[in-house]
Amino acid sequence: MGGCAKTGDIDLTSGVGITAVRSACPVVGVPAGTGDITLFDPATSQDERAIDVVANITNVRSTCDDSGAEVATTVTFDVRARRTRTEGARDVTLPYFITVVRGGNAVTAKRIGRVGLHFDAGQAIASTNGQASTTINREAATLSKEVRDKLNRKRKAGEQDAAVDPLSAPDVRQAVLSASFEALVGFQLTQDQLKYNAQR
Repeated sequence: MGGCAKTGDIDLTSGVGITAVRSACPVVGVPAGTGDITLFDPATSQDERAIDVVANITNVRSTCDDSGAEVATTVTFDVRARRTRTEGARDVTLPYFITVVRGGNAVTAKRIGRVGLHFDAGQAIASTNGQASTTINREAATLSKEVRDKLNRKRKAGEQDAAVDPLSAPDVRQAVLSASFEALVGFQLTQDQLKYNAQR
């Protein structure tokens, strides 16, 4: 895997084992409990017999441009939905979000969008595509030279710290965590909808 590395990549192997290549681009995903949404009729019910529309986010993908001062990420995804009653045509609009999380728990940005689904008369299934984008300051996502040097320092067998993982040092671990970002997409749910998803 070492042949895949480029200048500036972080090589944690010192020539042996697995090379971990770190990118300024954020990891993309869907937060737990936000990848699907259930609408009820009446809206105040959560009885199974009152389920109106169920939709889920699938096929999440991203493109990232980290060549400039701002790291630009575009996330695309599919939304697939099923409705219970199929009489008549119907349009449904669902809210979604994209959020940037730094260090695993600090939300640095959030944006709300909407996707529209159209059901033809007699049709139970509908699908559409969604897209969201975000930017991250490249400097914030870049490790300092000092930290990179600690991670990339060659270690020889027999040296006292040869078998010591550089990420075990608190300052190095915190620096890597602080420079790590995620771009997360999911449905913008109400508290009742979040509770329903968690309790199913």
